[in-house]
Amino acid sequence: MGHTLLFVADGAHWIWNRIPGLINALGLTPEHVYELLDFYHAVEHLGTVAGLKKTWSSKERKRWVSTQRGFLLKGKSADVVQAVQMLCRGRNSKAIKTERDYFVRNESRLDFSTVKALNLPIGSGAIESSIRRVVNLRLKGPCTFWYRENAEKMIMLRSFYKAGRWNCLKQMANTHNPVPAA
Repeated sequence: MGHTLLFVADGAHWIWNRIPGLINALGLTPEHVYELLDFYHAVEHLGTVAGLKKTWSSKERKRWVSTQRGFLLKGKSADVVQAVQMLCRGRNSKAIKTERDYFVRNESRLDFSTVKALNLPIGSGAIESSIRRVVNLRLKGPCTFWYRENAEKMIMLRSFYKAGRWNCLKQMANTHNPVPAA
């Protein structure tokens, strides 16, 4: 079996529109690629849907979100999409339609139970934090300017060092095969 690659992001079209080209460029096969909506963004959107149900009390909204959250974790994403659609039925509010469309458009990216079973993350928080801590705090600063290619090289070097693979990097530098073994 080949490597598994997981793409986790929020529901932004521009992010997901780039994934097929990336999969193709990397020569990946679809059975080894997972696209997953960030779980915590999805739950936030459930809260927005519940908040749009003006006849519900705060307790009813929380209960509905909790139930749908549980369904997502148990692999019942179709039930969640259906529940959202039921709440949006007969309503013309742009906000409600936007939320409904978010879940309908991303239904194939709600397979949290499968991804969790593979011991892969269901949220993008660790990556977002890493970008903030590694890229923004290490490479950005007053009077600090980087050319993109040099910044990418520094990030790669730091990644090898922090992953304990510095010797692998040194070995690659002294061989004709610049691709590290997984």
